Amino acid sequence: MNKLIPVYVRVPAIFFTVFAAMEFFIDSGDRPAFIKYPIVLLFLFLVLFLIIAIEICMSAIENVSYLLLSEEQKKELENRKPVRLQDTKWYQKIRGFFIKTRSVDEEGALLMDHDYDGIKELDNDLPPWWVYLFYGCIAFALIYMVRFHVFGGENQMQEFEREMADAKIAVEEYKKTAKDLIDEKTVVLLTDPKDLANGKALFENNCAVCHRADGGGAIGPNLTDDHWLLGGGIKNVFHTITNGGRDGKGMVAWKGTLKPSEIQLVASYVLSLQGSKPVEGKAPDGELWTEAEAGNDTKAEIAAEK
Repeated sequence: MNKLIPVYVRVPAIFFTVFAAMEFFIDSGDRPAFIKYPIVLLFLFLVLFLIIAIEICMSAIENVSYLLLSEEQKKELENRKPVRLQDTKWYQKIRGFFIKTRSVDEEGALLMDHDYDGIKELDNDLPPWWVYLFYGCIAFALIYMVRFHVFGGENQMQEFEREMADAKIAVEEYKKTAKDLIDEKTVVLLTDPKDLANGKALFENNCAVCHRADGGGAIGPNLTDDHWLLGGGIKNVFHTITNGGRDGKGMVAWKGTLKPSEIQLVASYVLSLQGSKPVEGKAPDGELWTEAEAGNDTKAEIAAEK
């Protein structure tokens, strides 16, 4: 019994259709689903086994059915012309859409008057696909001309510049909500009581052992006066906590322990201690720093310590 689609085409086609559906519907991130989820690979093996098993069963049924036929029926079946893919109607329609041919008997009517050294030319029509493509190009050119040259549509450069401007705005908006993208240049002082309370908790857990819980100073300097070794203000304090103190004698860098948003909380809390005058606080260290110096005080090139 002849089939339109041979088994060596049918089996891979069915299997890869199932495979593509699994990859499409299963969210496996940047890895194939059958690698990320071994159960998917097991399922695919089962599907392939079932497809092959069904093909074997169908082939066996056909063979048994053939053996049950009479001799006349077998001869009739063998003499029956097999259905080829090229003989199907849908194939002929598709072929006619792309190719327009004439029979050899019509060559006489197609011969042109001139020839060269016995070589003659046939006046064949252009292939339909070529003609359709040519008409499509003309339509596209007209639409393009009207769209961009008559009505002044947005060209590629204008579209690029617009999308870059939109992306820049989107990045700035994202930075407003992505707290851990801040650095010493973009950090701002927090004054909300809730933020200061969170900063206090972080300070007591990480900084009080050297600066005392009230900020009066122990191994580390007093954080409540207006003297700073390498500048005060939110940007300098944030930089100091992030990168640590002076080489060999200062505080360790906290950027590997605390997130930028947590360092902002601690720095804001430290600045809230200004003027609190704790009992038995250490004597001032460093230079007097005022808010007026905030515009040019950041010493980003130096690993600093308060």
